[in-house]
Amino acid sequence: MFQGGLLVVISAPSGTGKGTLIKRLQEKNSNIKLSVSATTRKPREGEVEGQSYFFKTPDEFKKMIENDELIEWVEYCDNFYGTPKKYIEETIRQGFDVFLELEVEGAQKIKSKYPDSVLLFILPPSFEELRRRIEGRNTEAPEMILKRMDKARKEVTFINNYDYVIVNDDISKAVDDISSILVAEKLRVKRNNDILKVLGI
Repeated sequence: MFQGGLLVVISAPSGTGKGTLIKRLQEKNSNIKLSVSATTRKPREGEVEGQSYFFKTPDEFKKMIENDELIEWVEYCDNFYGTPKKYIEETIRQGFDVFLELEVEGAQKIKSKYPDSVLLFILPPSFEELRRRIEGRNTEAPEMILKRMDKARKEVTFINNYDYVIVNDDISKAVDDISSILVAEKLRVKRNNDILKVLGI
């Protein structure tokens, strides 16, 4: 049966709880790895090279772009962030399921380059609940909350480009739903051609 790993892209509006969801998934399943991005941002206290990020100089990052070493990359707040191809492909070959947290635009880039990738979109139970969660963090000014809500409504319009949708109303159920998706994806006929050949099918 299928022994490789899956490339899983997870997108969600800010405040949906995807960070907590991925943490719970990793606690339940040691086979899940969260992708490590490359960045030109300076390391913050406690961040570890190769675990938090691959820290690069601007020149090193530009060389990675020129050498096609990144699956996707963006410039954000005067720093570059990107997904290293080598790390992703090596980790998948080792049999781990690699999760990428990406915006909707980045998710589509991944799908075009890796058609077998699995795209998950996490939804809140409602926009009212999403706003309540964002306000509950007490970290956003009112005008920023409005911007996040506007962005969330725009992000949801891309949902038909994804393979699965999970409503994060109950964290345990959402974790179980994603775990079931991973199992089902590994049982797809297209991922098990080797066993079919052995059986002469």
